[in-house]
Amino acid sequence: MALLQVDNLKKYFPIRRGVFRHVAGYVRAADGVDFTIEQGQCYSLVGESGCGKTTTGRAILNLHHIDGGRVTFKGQDITNLSASEMRPIRRNMQIIFQDPFGSLNPRFTVGRIIGEGISIFEPELGRGERADRVRELLKIVGLPRDAFRRYPHEFSGGQRQRIGIARAIALNPDFIVCDEPVSALDVSVQAQIINLLSDLRQQFDLSYLFIAHDLAVVKHISDHVAVMYLGKIVESAPKEELFANPRHPYTLALLSAVPVPDPKVRHERIVLSGSVPSPANPPAGCRFHTRCPKAQPRCKTEQPPVVEISEGHTVRCWLMEQ
Repeated sequence: MALLQVDNLKKYFPIRRGVFRHVAGYVRAADGVDFTIEQGQCYSLVGESGCGKTTTGRAILNLHHIDGGRVTFKGQDITNLSASEMRPIRRNMQIIFQDPFGSLNPRFTVGRIIGEGISIFEPELGRGERADRVRELLKIVGLPRDAFRRYPHEFSGGQRQRIGIARAIALNPDFIVCDEPVSALDVSVQAQIINLLSDLRQQFDLSYLFIAHDLAVVKHISDHVAVMYLGKIVESAPKEELFANPRHPYTLALLSAVPVPDPKVRHERIVLSGSVPSPANPPAGCRFHTRCPKAQPRCKTEQPPVVEISEGHTVRCWLMEQ
């Protein structure tokens, strides 16, 4: 049984206008998203800003009301659960936020930030036991023992993200949404956080939904990679297969932008014309056709089906049928 199953997930945000705030349209942030995450797997969701990655992650956690589709966690349908019904499930589903500055309460000590979930879900623990648990978590994520009584503003960006990671693993969850956890950090610090997340996954048998816009980042942590564009997954494959045999024109463009450290290795950069269309008014047919260098007439009118070209490798593109 899969740990997490997402079927045809849809999340639309209403656009309200006028004095009476009537609904004039919808932003189709996630528009029919499907994927499965196995226990212990790192499934990465990649795409440009605004393509619906973060919305998908938050909808899975029931932080956004889902407008269509179904989310199944450990065999239980959690799509329409109320806040009280979600409460016992929350300890097994955690999130690491993108912003290591804004995601921590500046008025709380680090000990209180990390220990808050423990005090809610394990009220039987005494103050001393809870403090010992928090100090152990600080050690696990590579922070000094005296961080317990300090405040977030006293730490660097990378250290603050370690605090966020400690908070996420405090309740021994099975599944964590990593919402661009390294995008706000320096490159040297990014590698440290990626290595820490990889080590924790092995140590605690964690499963990740890793959200990123940089394919170079996900290459080092993922088992499976899905490329998302304007609310839909356009290509999905095991990591090795995706990097060795990318097929969708959008995936090819993203990979061409990944810098290669070896100056002797040269590859052609694919520059996409225009910008990402508005998710409030997505193009008819294939949503990528307005920027695709290989677009055909049918791409403008007919939405391409999902084609499986090899085991676990699916592509949403008309070129696959040629």
